[in-house]
Amino acid sequence: MQRTAAYSALVLHSRPAGESNREVYLLTGEEGIIKATVFGGPKSKLRAHASPFNSGKVWVYRNPVKDSVKITDFDIRCWRPGLRELYDRSMTAAAITDTVLATRGSGGSWDTALNLTASSLDALENANEELCPRLLIHFLWQWLSLSGLQPRLETCAACGKAAADSPLWLDIREGDALCANCAPKEPSVLLRIGPGSRRWLDTAGRLEPARLYRYTMDGKSRHEAKSLVCALLNAALGKKLASWEW
Repeated sequence: MQRTAAYSALVLHSRPAGESNREVYLLTGEEGIIKATVFGGPKSKLRAHASPFNSGKVWVYRNPVKDSVKITDFDIRCWRPGLRELYDRSMTAAAITDTVLATRGSGGSWDTALNLTASSLDALENANEELCPRLLIHFLWQWLSLSGLQPRLETCAACGKAAADSPLWLDIREGDALCANCAPKEPSVLLRIGPGSRRWLDTAGRLEPARLYRYTMDGKSRHEAKSLVCALLNAALGKKLASWEW
């Protein structure tokens, strides 16, 4: 077993471990989520490097006897200080990294997951208050695609009828988008998906996060789109993350 390895990594979360150490969760392009310990007190350079939202090349050492993993070096390529300068950015960034951690890196292509997360945080670093919610919706929608959970919104999943300018209804239990005729007659399990939110998701789904600032949407469509992505991820996880509701 190789004890030392290097990864392309992004820090998702850190928390105290003992009196002076930190436990860090990394999203890596090679192995997905890795949990490792950073040793050292508050003045440790390595501890400062291994802070949430930082990314770069990280070296870890695995001790099979103690069944432990520790970070030995971190070459920071991107600090993203702007994420901490605005409340909306900080909360959106936390929602993004919480989603990655809760879904265990999506279970798909680690490299794709890392690129999507990093590019979303890059776009978020200079975002204003109005853009932040759209960047979160865009990330969650793309994450659903990466996880194989993104529904088709062009046609009814039951009868195949084109949605056109009519609303569809998401069956929360099944994750399907249905027309009015095929949707179950139980309002409590349905979410409306209007043409405005569908068109935005279709367009945004083909864009890089950095280009999203050009594509606005009205408040109703934004509410529908966020409700949709959160409901689908909630069903997959069996819980709703508090950071989605900021």
